[in-house]
Amino acid sequence: MGYEKIRYEVGDGGVATIALDDPDTRNSLSNDLLGELIDAFEAARVDATVRCVVLTSTHDRVFSSGGNVAQFAADTPLVHRHFATDRFVRLFGLIGGLGKPSLCSANGHVLAGALGLALACDLIIASETAEFGTPEINLGLFPFMIMALIYRNVPRKRANEMLLLGERISAAEARDAGIVNRVVPAGELDAAVDDWSRKLASKSPVVMRLGKDAMFRQQDMALQDALEFLQAQLSIELSTEDAVEGVKAFFEKRDPQWTGR
Repeated sequence: MGYEKIRYEVGDGGVATIALDDPDTRNSLSNDLLGELIDAFEAARVDATVRCVVLTSTHDRVFSSGGNVAQFAADTPLVHRHFATDRFVRLFGLIGGLGKPSLCSANGHVLAGALGLALACDLIIASETAEFGTPEINLGLFPFMIMALIYRNVPRKRANEMLLLGERISAAEARDAGIVNRVVPAGELDAAVDDWSRKLASKSPVVMRLGKDAMFRQQDMALQDALEFLQAQLSIELSTEDAVEGVKAFFEKRDPQWTGR
């Protein structure tokens, strides 16, 4: 499928790159762009050659400015605006249930709804020039669609501060708040993302899928339910050829040869 708002490509080593590419709107999360993101992540999910997905932006200063404010103000029946926001629900669920690791390369400012998009990914590496924030309150809005993701990643009082004040924080502050894994100079971002994405893509695809699915499903379970669920996942994992191969390669002091079975 040809895209107008994003770019999608699968490179060597099984790394798929999805880049937001709507510079005229600073990559605002319009209905069209969200629809293309859903399609691209779905394509990556079902493509057996894809082992890792990198989400980034073609803009040199902005990852994404967040939700498309013009659409919020459009003279559209409320019920249709409600239906349109279901794209956020579908996209965040799709990234969480991707079965493959996702890495956000925050090469520019990550604002409003885009913060939820970044947090939906498993890992985030940010340029030291990037800023993060939820400025919706300054427009008389509230970041409802990304609130659940924020509270699952950021300590409560820090999350409250972000939501209620609507101020931006630096990449270093975002790292301290648990939003970002690593902060690197702008000139080193591509190399850092390439290093991690290749490492992620080199793991057993079947074990990675089992692990990723378990990470997503157990996060809201009661402790005892989570323990019993994870016990079952361990038994399934131990039945795979890749688990046997990994242990065998460890004792034979060689690199494992994954079959994905």
